[in-house]
Amino acid sequence: MDVLVTGATGYTGSGVAGALLAVGHRISGLARSDESARRLEERGIRAVRGDITDAGSVREAVGGAEAVVHAALIHGKGDEEAERTVVGAVLDVLRGTGRTFVYNSGVWVMGDTSEGMELADENTRIDPPPMFAWRLAVEEWVLEAAQEDEVRTFVVRLGIAYGRVAGGTVGELVDLARERGATRYIVPLGDKSDSWALVHLDDLGDLYVRLLEVDAPGGTLLIAVSDSPHPAREIAEAASRAGGAGGRVEVRPLQAALEELGDYAYALALNQRLSNKRARRLLGWTPSAPSVFEELESGSYS
Repeated sequence: MDVLVTGATGYTGSGVAGALLAVGHRISGLARSDESARRLEERGIRAVRGDITDAGSVREAVGGAEAVVHAALIHGKGDEEAERTVVGAVLDVLRGTGRTFVYNSGVWVMGDTSEGMELADENTRIDPPPMFAWRLAVEEWVLEAAQEDEVRTFVVRLGIAYGRVAGGTVGELVDLARERGATRYIVPLGDKSDSWALVHLDDLGDLYVRLLEVDAPGGTLLIAVSDSPHPAREIAEAASRAGGAGGRVEVRPLQAALEELGDYAYALALNQRLSNKRARRLLGWTPSAPSVFEELESGSYS
């Protein structure tokens, strides 16, 4: 299958593209520069010059693709406008074709999910942090396109990705330990404990392969996380050891962290306990990669 993967040079997108390549799909990716194009071509990915913030180049890149995976992460000022630009361009080309469009969202859009004993799922009422609230409307737009535009759409709220060392939130903690001699832990408001919902890049890649190859219905929202939440403080300590800082952690109250990191600090302090049952049921997906602690202690980060 011919598949366009946006963000194929990034942390998450490269993992998704690699998994699709491994099972024989033909992958293309957008490249904003000669260097990006070279990196794609070296991995066997056809480089298409363009930028996800430019609707014309996105439409051209989609072209005859049988499926599109929007794995590029857009952050910063104007992120909502940029996201709407790329999603609108993809849907313009795929409208009426029945082809597949997978939209990467993230679990942070769900906000704190620690109320009650049950794991939160796709039907749980959510309260997104301000920096992610706009994404709900984009998710709904993508899901509605399954009926209104005859596009086989999926929205994937993926957990904090880890595995391989080239980026991501967990890699950031390891890098901080190497650079500062300690990593960072943000204490939520009220000094509550917090857990992160994570997913290994290998498991995430397997999920995307299944989305393209399993006969699951379009217009579906999925949560992609490993089987259990992980205490954020313990992750920070393990990342500190992996970065050679001996488990040392700088503990910061949320209010202080906001001054340095802005709204990103809210995301890092969320307490999230999430269920992956829908992905398991619809796709036969079974997360089986090493846990974040195994990766930090004896895997790719070590």
